[in-house]
Amino acid sequence: MAAIHPTALIDPAAELAADVAVGPYAVIGPHVRIDAGSRIGAHCVIEGRTSIGPGNRIFQFASIGAAPQDKKYAGEPTRLEIGAGNTIREFVTINTGTVQDAGVTRLGDDNWIMAYVHIAHDCQLGSHTILANAVQLAGHVHIGDWAVIGGITGVHQYVRVGAHAMAGFQTRLSQDLPPFITASGNPAAAQGINAEGLRRRGFSPERIAAIKHMYRLIYRQGLPLDAARQAIQAQSASGDADMAADARLMLGFLANASRGIVR
Repeated sequence: MAAIHPTALIDPAAELAADVAVGPYAVIGPHVRIDAGSRIGAHCVIEGRTSIGPGNRIFQFASIGAAPQDKKYAGEPTRLEIGAGNTIREFVTINTGTVQDAGVTRLGDDNWIMAYVHIAHDCQLGSHTILANAVQLAGHVHIGDWAVIGGITGVHQYVRVGAHAMAGFQTRLSQDLPPFITASGNPAAAQGINAEGLRRRGFSPERIAAIKHMYRLIYRQGLPLDAARQAIQAQSASGDADMAADARLMLGFLANASRGIVR
């Protein structure tokens, strides 16, 4: 049965699964849907056209689904979509999208969003990401699956962070960070590959070695980016399916790096 505190203010038009828990003084607006097993902490405000999947834990004082911080926003019915099994800690702010983009801010599944993180309008987060305390994502940022963003890192609007990439503590990301790469500094500079993260996710030593080879092609051999891409193209024809997929992931990311990449 639902465990809804008597001080919570829930609009009658909101859709909550029968077992959703809502803490004291939380406020839930009319266009909100929350699926089974989710828990909403005290003093949270969930508003806008927001859908929250099953099994999410949203801690106290979070602001979810507020209007975007964009002067062009004129009240259009944009959305926020949150997947399953996410942890969203204290004072996190997540805004809805804008019509200048796809109109939706989206989080996948099993993301770990620490305190004071801001996820601006039109951001697209994959699944299994970690955003440490006080990470600030500007509008239209894309974060790939399994990426890790260190605390107090700022990410410029429209920047993309590839799958399995990692940004260190207090990094300033103003260009795209390719898959598998670690970066740190202000401005960000590439430091190597996220080898420990890849090992934890079951990547074989051979697969990690192939990713290191891509890193060397891009960052250590003095090649123009087009030449590095051509060399990686040969790697994408590897007989090993996983290595070929990793090379294709890198090639696809580089082909769409409109802001340039961290070098």
